[in-house]
Amino acid sequence: MGPARDGSSRPTGNLRPGSDPSVLPGPVLIADRDNNRLIEVSPQGQVLWRFPARGDLAPGQSFRVPDDAFFSPDGRQVIATQEDDDVISVIDPARSRIVYRYGHPGEPGAEAGYVHNPDDALLMASGEILAADIMNCRLLVIRPPRHRPVRQLGRTGSCEHQPGVSFGSPNGAFPMAAGNTVVTEINGNWVDVLTPDGRHVLSTHPPGFSYPSDTNEVRPGLLLSVDYASPGAIETFTTAGRLQWRYAPSGTAALDHPSLALPLPNGDVLTNDDRNHRVIVVDPRTDRVVWQYGHTGVPGSREGFLNNPDGVDLAPPYALAMRFAATLRAP
Repeated sequence: MGPARDGSSRPTGNLRPGSDPSVLPGPVLIADRDNNRLIEVSPQGQVLWRFPARGDLAPGQSFRVPDDAFFSPDGRQVIATQEDDDVISVIDPARSRIVYRYGHPGEPGAEAGYVHNPDDALLMASGEILAADIMNCRLLVIRPPRHRPVRQLGRTGSCEHQPGVSFGSPNGAFPMAAGNTVVTEINGNWVDVLTPDGRHVLSTHPPGFSYPSDTNEVRPGLLLSVDYASPGAIETFTTAGRLQWRYAPSGTAALDHPSLALPLPNGDVLTNDDRNHRVIVVDPRTDRVVWQYGHTGVPGSREGFLNNPDGVDLAPPYALAMRFAATLRAP
């Protein structure tokens, strides 16, 4: 890393030296998986909010291994998937309370009210939830406060890539500008596009990936995904599967199981580098890390440290669901 792009010497709190806070438009929400918490971090590296703090959980309630967290389209709620605890939680940040749950902590299942490794749940403006249910090989649409799916896409337990019929272990379903949804399938390294009514329109492969994760749209026709591997990679590619940019450093700079990357308004890319215990911003023009929270290869729970961070979102008004609010809908 070099000096800030604007030459300033702003305080960087708990950031890696050389980080440039100006590359971020605002705070970052981090699902700090193995610390069993969500934190919101300012561009300067200060922790602005954490969940759960003491007293936030009701008696008997748990909040374990959050792997992804996203703001709602109105910015008033946060939805977190706890993939390895088999539950989806909706949190009211203003009250620091869980206000809705789907699934049973520690009890995987396929019947109504149960999930098995849920991933990347998103709240729609309609109030519905769209979630990838990995081990059940389906997408679920849920409408709180009910605990029964409104509908599902894919056949429960049918884990092959069969367009229009089944999904091969889907690990993400993200909005696109035209109201479509992009789905990532682990089995076979597939990326699919579905219309607003759930029809399959195309499938492609991220070039050279072994384990694609959480594909999302940069702009119409251009997708962004990560290779959840060691060494890992970040790529942008067209809906036809043509590679546009690849970031896959080697040696001590190598990515270690990155699981999600999001485009930033300035053209940079925000990603959680899970097993390196850091969240970083990469400048695709220079292939340099220009911002980092967390200590590379060193897990911890103190401020400035992370432990297997598995998900990120930008705070409002730049949150993923807010970017697509005008067309966001569940297929």
